[in-house]
Amino acid sequence: MTILFAFLVVGLLGALLGVGLASAAKALAVTKDERLEQLEGALPGLNCGACGYAGCASYAEAVAGEETTLTLCSPGGPEAASELGRIMGVEVDVSGTKMVAQVHCRGGRDVSEYAFEYNGLEDCTALYLLYGGDKICKSSCLGLGTCIRVCPADAIGYDDEGRIWVDKDVCISCGKCIEICPTGVMKWIPYDADYIVACNNTEPAKLVRKYCKVGCIACKICEKKSPEGGFVVENDLSTIDYSITGDRSVAVEKCPPKCIIPVTVREIPEVPAEEPVPVAVAEPASGDGEPERDGDETS
Repeated sequence: MTILFAFLVVGLLGALLGVGLASAAKALAVTKDERLEQLEGALPGLNCGACGYAGCASYAEAVAGEETTLTLCSPGGPEAASELGRIMGVEVDVSGTKMVAQVHCRGGRDVSEYAFEYNGLEDCTALYLLYGGDKICKSSCLGLGTCIRVCPADAIGYDDEGRIWVDKDVCISCGKCIEICPTGVMKWIPYDADYIVACNNTEPAKLVRKYCKVGCIACKICEKKSPEGGFVVENDLSTIDYSITGDRSVAVEKCPPKCIIPVTVREIPEVPAEEPVPVAVAEPASGDGEPERDGDETS
């Protein structure tokens, strides 16, 4: 009889607790926004962080809570923004020009002078910490591929000339390569850009001529030969105003160092990644890594 009574008491307590837990679960339940799954599905799922959030799920939550704008996903582009707008029931302006990254330098050992031999970690930032890099030009591409390793879309690689290049058709415009490049040689250009001035050097022409055969010498021939091409020479460097769409071909032909190059798709061979091995670093012979400079020269 005692055992039966104990079973009844335990059973009754269990039933009461079960009812209590069920009521609490119902009362404290958090209603999940049904749009959240749809919003996540509209995003590319790369979790690149270009939107400023930890990943696609975090951005979707912010969109669902109407805490942010719908055009922050650069990898998804206009298509993702339009789909987010459809789900949220709002109209989104997606008329902006798509921007992609591109490296503005074609300097290598065949055309550029080096200050010292570097035998260290295969990382541009590590090299830049040593006298600003091994090249005499301190604003050039260091070529060690840090941008390649941070690109979530595998859009960057070495082309058939051994220079780093961005495949604009694969670039998702996340900006990670631009953020990590220590020399600032990686820059935004419109997706439909026809040419770039592949130089980042703002030193006087007299110096540029000494250590780089393909560096911009600010001669202004591009401005003169293609006046409708949008070329602007300021601070000893030519750039292109892409809002101006006139003919640039004559400037390309007449440019003395041939630093105005077409933005074409270059073949980027797939090379298996290797783990970098830290080794000894050679000190520059001059002691400070800086080349001997002459006085400035007006271009």
